Amino acid sequence: MSRSEKLQAPQRRFSHITTWVFDLDNTLYPHHVNLWQQVDGRIRDYIADFLKVSHDEAFRLQKDYYKRYGTSMRGMMIEHGMKPDDYLDFVHQIDHSPLEPNPELGLALEHLPGRKLILTNGTRKHAGAVMARLGVDTHFEDVFDIHAAELEPKPSAQTYDRFLARHRVDPKTAAMFEDLSRNLAVPHALGMTTVLVVPEGSREVFREDWELEGRDDPHVDHVTDNLVGFLNVLPRA
Repeated sequence: MSRSEKLQAPQRRFSHITTWVFDLDNTLYPHHVNLWQQVDGRIRDYIADFLKVSHDEAFRLQKDYYKRYGTSMRGMMIEHGMKPDDYLDFVHQIDHSPLEPNPELGLALEHLPGRKLILTNGTRKHAGAVMARLGVDTHFEDVFDIHAAELEPKPSAQTYDRFLARHRVDPKTAAMFEDLSRNLAVPHALGMTTVLVVPEGSREVFREDWELEGRDDPHVDHVTDNLVGFLNVLPRA
């Protein structure tokens, strides 16, 4: 069932928003597009090779570190002293061709009044490839990536502080769009209006149970499974 609004109050609205902040993967494009699954598989391959363990064990560690540290990379750095550069290069060597241009998304972004920024745990290079394939790269002022975050991923509070400082964003006049509820807790506490983007309709997607939790949490102001439709009503709201 489509959900574009939460059924609880109070909700932060959008008339005061001058900066629009978007996560990248599984937010700007649907999760069922075979893109992040490629990255996911390459993460598992890298961990298996780096630690010389089976792919089953690598998968277990990958998901454990992702949940505990925000990214599998962060867990590998902390637990095993891994250097991130080779890892980041390897895991983002994927085929971006499953992404198709989304002119409706581009038009919806164009109509939003104010600045648009990307805040991602991925790399700038990967973000650029995704935005180019979607045809929305001209609508975004800049990308704040994992390097800009000094390799400390969302949901770390320091990452949001670095982002806000670098781009001179007032959180009280900003909105944040994310596909993981836990990554909206800090933005909401800072005063940002928060939107959780969930998998489209009833389509089956592979997600960990905890990734799908939190849509009714108080730090989530709005929920939608149709990003373009949600954005289209905002200029008129």
